[in-house]
Order: sequence, then C-alpha cells, then structure tokens
Amino acid sequence: MYITVVAGLIFLTVAYFAFGQAAVSRNEVQGAADAAALAAAHDARDQLGLTLNEGIADPESWGDLLNGQAYSISEVCEAAQRFAANNGADAQRCEQSAESELRFTVKVRAREPVGDSVVPGTSGTHATATATAELQSRCDFDLVYPGDGADTDPAPIELDCDGEDVVVDPSIDDPLPRLDILFTVRLVE
Repeated sequence: MYITVVAGLIFLTVAYFAFGQAAVSRNEVQGAADAAALAAAHDARDQLGLTLNEGIADPESWGDLLNGQAYSISEVCEAAQRFAANNGADAQRCEQSAESELRFTVKVRAREPVGDSVVPGTSGTHATATATAELQSRCDFDLVYPGDGADTDPAPIELDCDGEDVVVDPSIDDPLPRLDILFTVRLVE
C-alpha cells in the first residue's frame, strides 16, 4: 500500500509539473501575441504619421488620416511578425478587424513545443494565442481658413487631443506633435 501511495504522489507531482509547464508556455506565447498586436498598431501609427506629415498642407484629408485610412496592412503585419519572432513565436494570422480599420488581430504559435510529459499527445503540441490591439485617434479638429476662404495656405490647425489644445502649423519645419499625442495604442482583447 505504501508503494502505491508513493507512486500515486509521484505521478501527481509529474502531472502538476506538466500542467504548469503548459501554463508557462501559454503565458509566454500570450506575451508574444500581445507584443505582435501592439507592434502592428504602432506600425500603423508610424505610417499614419508619415502620411500626415506629407499631407500637412491639405488639412481636408486629415479626417480620413486621423481615422486610419492611410497605412499598408502588409507592413503592419511584417512588424507583427518581427515582434512575434523576437518573442519565440510565429505570426500565423494578422488581420485588420472587420469592426474597425484601426484594430489589428494577431494569432501566434510558439516555435517550441510544450514538451514531453506524462500527458499523452503534448510532446508535439505548440501553444497558440491571439491578441487584438487598437489605434485610436485622440484628436478632433475644425478646419479654419484665413480671410474670405480663397485658395490660400491654411492657417495653423487647432486640434483638441483629449482635452489638450495642440496647434499644428503647416508653415514650419516638422509641424506635427509627437504621434503619441495624436494617437493612442492599446490592447483590447
């Protein structure tokens, strides 16, 4: 009887270790998914910043730009893959959400399997995880043209970014504020 109890306790210890090992693997791959989704949203923000800077003299296009309609999804997904790889995973899927053009979902798979254990079928199993990040515009603006509305250079653009007044003056070099003032990036799922 003593041998049976000891054998049972050893088996339970090994089983708990196997489940703990799987939980650690799952947490690591979730971190990779989170990093990849955030990288996708950050890359979209960087691309939008470049486009805003190039189109600074045409503030009528800013509404579309601030709502995220000026980035390459393939470049966004390349950034997601790089961050997944840096965290020991591969991006299996990277897509723009149907709910919002500024929401990116990334599914990753761990490069290393969970490992050998007493649980049958786990030796070749790879942990997977999914994360979604969103890029949100912080700013609202109204276009104001000087004078009688004739075709002139636009006046400085006044933005309300989460209650903070931000002025963008197209007549100066480097007119944009930091991108984190214009946009916020966060995990949503």
